[in-house]
Amino acid sequence: MLETPLQVSEVFRADQFELAMLGINLLKGILGFVIAYIAYRGYRRNESRPMLYISTGFILLLAVPFVSFAVAISLVAAVDLPPVAEQGVVVVSELSQLIGLLVIVYALRM
Repeated sequence: MLETPLQVSEVFRADQFELAMLGINLLKGILGFVIAYIAYRGYRRNESRPMLYISTGFILLLAVPFVSFAVAISLVAAVDLPPVAEQGVVVVSELSQLIGLLVIVYALRM
């Protein structure tokens, strides 16, 4: 039997993948702002502190990472950032998500 190497095909090219991920992150950021705004309106209408915490949690969970990555991308385009700065953006994003989840859990336990 004749052996032939397996053929590997890419589903997405690198630029298509980055564009798709940017679009997904944009939708996540917008959705985070919308959910936070609706929760904040609920807080203002009912003066419910848990709704304020839920609003804050969603801002930290979805909006802050989006904004931090958008700022990092624009800085990378303008100035060549060192890898440490890029790692800092990832750490800020991950911590923001963790704190956002903890705030939402706290609000649900109130």
